[in-house]
Amino acid sequence: MAILLSKRFLQITVLTVCLSCIGFFSTAQKINKPPAQESWTKPYQSFRIAGNLYYVGTYDLACYLITTPQGNILINTGLAESVPMIRKNIEALGFRFADIKILLATHAHFDHVAGMAAIKKATGAKMMINENDAPVLADGGNSDYVFGGRGSTFAPVKADRILHEHDTVRLGGMQIIVLHHPGHTKGACSFLFDVKDEKRPYRVLIANMPTILEETKLSGMPTYPDVGKEYGHTFEAMKALQFDIWLASHASQFGLHEKRKPGDGYHPEVFMDKPGYDSALNKLQQEYFKRLGDK
Repeated sequence: MAILLSKRFLQITVLTVCLSCIGFFSTAQKINKPPAQESWTKPYQSFRIAGNLYYVGTYDLACYLITTPQGNILINTGLAESVPMIRKNIEALGFRFADIKILLATHAHFDHVAGMAAIKKATGAKMMINENDAPVLADGGNSDYVFGGRGSTFAPVKADRILHEHDTVRLGGMQIIVLHHPGHTKGACSFLFDVKDEKRPYRVLIANMPTILEETKLSGMPTYPDVGKEYGHTFEAMKALQFDIWLASHASQFGLHEKRKPGDGYHPEVFMDKPGYDSALNKLQQEYFKRLGDK
């Protein structure tokens, strides 16, 4: 009788483990990764931008590390497969990956947040995102107004803090102002903050440039009827910003590879490019005006 019970217990245990594995793998299979551009995963040497601000991303997917005495802040992660590269870039600068305390994102598209789940798990960092992108982050992109309805495109992450317009993210003396610039996503945000080096302070803008996806209808989307109106507000708000240095979610958006070559020394001044910002924003606004009549 004892032998029969032991065999029965073993069968139940094996079945439970198998079902758990099936559940795990079926969950993993639900992530439908969209195609990625080669430049998104191409390695790029990390470097110091200005003061305690560093570039730790890939060739085109920009990720930023802000260091403080109380831990560090990471803005954007690139794709999930780029997490080891980001870790290597951070460590190459002499910082510990485990010291990341806060995770931020310019917007909740897979090419900027797909690595959040892994980094949050590895470091215990607090995830913070705008209230309108929090649901998208939490369902892995399935509720995105353009790309949604096809299942998760990245591992879901629940936010530890919900951010709103003009909120301030604080850590170790840093104060990062959150600027809600919707359109590209409902909760797209730019970040404005100060850093300083041995010579001077710098006002830095990490801009979420208001690019318009091909699938977006500015006359209104089923789950985002005011998309055209919100893009309009974003252009006006971004045109009024004052800063010394500007950066963006993609290296190509702020001309990283024209301004700096791998191996170049520390030259914050190459990113002091207000005319370049104005030109980029004007081009995007012209595209906006051109497409306002889309049906």
